[in-house]
Amino acid sequence: MARSRIWPYCWPMTLDALDRRIVGALQIDGRAPWRLIADALGEPERTISRRGTALLESGTVVISGWETPGTASILSISGTAHTIRLTATALAHRPDTTFTYTLTGPADCVTEVCTAPGALPTLLHDDLPGTPGLVAMSTLPVMKYFRTGFQWHPGLLRPQEIEALRPLVPPPQSADSAPQALSSADRALAQAVAEDGRIPTDRLARLLGVAESTARRRLEALRRDGRLTIRAVVEPHHLGLGTEAVLWIKAGPHDVDRIGALLADDSRIRYAAAIMGEHQLFADIITRDRRELYDFVTNSPALTTAQAVDTRLVVTSFKRSGVLAPVLRQQRAAPSGRSS
Repeated sequence: MARSRIWPYCWPMTLDALDRRIVGALQIDGRAPWRLIADALGEPERTISRRGTALLESGTVVISGWETPGTASILSISGTAHTIRLTATALAHRPDTTFTYTLTGPADCVTEVCTAPGALPTLLHDDLPGTPGLVAMSTLPVMKYFRTGFQWHPGLLRPQEIEALRPLVPPPQSADSAPQALSSADRALAQAVAEDGRIPTDRLARLLGVAESTARRRLEALRRDGRLTIRAVVEPHHLGLGTEAVLWIKAGPHDVDRIGALLADDSRIRYAAAIMGEHQLFADIITRDRRELYDFVTNSPALTTAQAVDTRLVVTSFKRSGVLAPVLRQQRAAPSGRSS
């Protein structure tokens, strides 16, 4: 649809209350039928379908599938003032990165990269050093997830609404609990869902050359086993959340799990993981403004026993939850003449 190219610039900076609730429902289950969402929210199906379709067609919300990765590492990147945008763009376009942000402070960029078992040496020694504009890089392997971006639900729905949407099994919590490799048929299915998380099962069946019941069964099995995650991705400012930051947290070994669990209990925390290195935890937090961020850093129960907290503002998000930022999606789509 040609109009999709211009809608992202015309859409309100902040969605209204009902649009936010639709986003919240899609974050619970990106493939939930409009009828189910309407029933859960207590709204007319026609209204939910119209508004939900507009959110998707405008690119304000993107539904995408993500194959559960293997080992993960946080990369802290240094570049130059003239090249950091180029560096972040190159990292965001990599299929093995889940998020890429530019930051304030000494580190210019942070990204999470996922690799197959045994592939880290090649990635660090031969692959990533060729990234345009990269000056220095620090690798911080992830040991345990307390929350991933795929599991972030910023308090948009009531508990009974969430229950009505019957969320599926979340991704594995361990950073290296990758399931067995997908078959060629399941990989083709995962690729199709990565491009369109709400692809109808009849169309998916035609792409795979199988019966619709078979396509539905394979997709449900992959999701149920945590091998494929369907995620609704939206820029936080559309939800009235204008400040994003990353936290590098120092903690004693006996405090890591307690702090991680408390971080995961806070709906403002989008991502939290235990990492190797000088800091023991890394977190991504999204708040309404800097005042709320300050209140969290100084008063949150999660940080009362932290030895130190290094806070960096996110300047620009180039990728989140495996989905490119809107401007990068449009740039990628423009040469082919297709809408975004």
